[in-house]
Amino acid sequence: MATHLELFADYFQIHVLDEESEGDFSDVWNERTVLEGLGVLEDALAIGTSVNDTVAVSVDLLAARPDDDSDDFDHVVEASFHVPSGRLVLMGCTDYLDGAARFDVPAGRIRARASRRNLAAAVRWLESDEESQATEEVRLQTWPAPFSAPRIVKQWTQSEK
Repeated sequence: MATHLELFADYFQIHVLDEESEGDFSDVWNERTVLEGLGVLEDALAIGTSVNDTVAVSVDLLAARPDDDSDDFDHVVEASFHVPSGRLVLMGCTDYLDGAARFDVPAGRIRARASRRNLAAAVRWLESDEESQATEEVRLQTWPAPFSAPRIVKQWTQSEK
């Protein structure tokens, strides 16, 4: 069952991390990672967004790798990271850690898939006061899995407006 949240994606990102992570995202962003919308640390991920605004996030904690439904999304990335505490934290990058959403997951390595949609509409709304509001949607799926390299499943670029 999915949990639904609204997070402020300040600086065009949301963070997914182990509860005890001390990861520093300051060096994770470069031209490539911004384009891919994914910054990876040992025990944390930064998921890029197309807007510096509130995004709708759904979280699915799964027992196994989900089916590929990337055709239903604009941009899809996957990465592995370590959650030794068994507590996953999801937050906007400038949110307070104490108030962030927490989820119990199996301690150890997990894989995360961030699937994003409604990107062009969300960007257009921010560029024009005359258009109706459209919210970027982020679905985060996680499951226990051994480490594997980050993967861009489906790439979206802003030129696809």
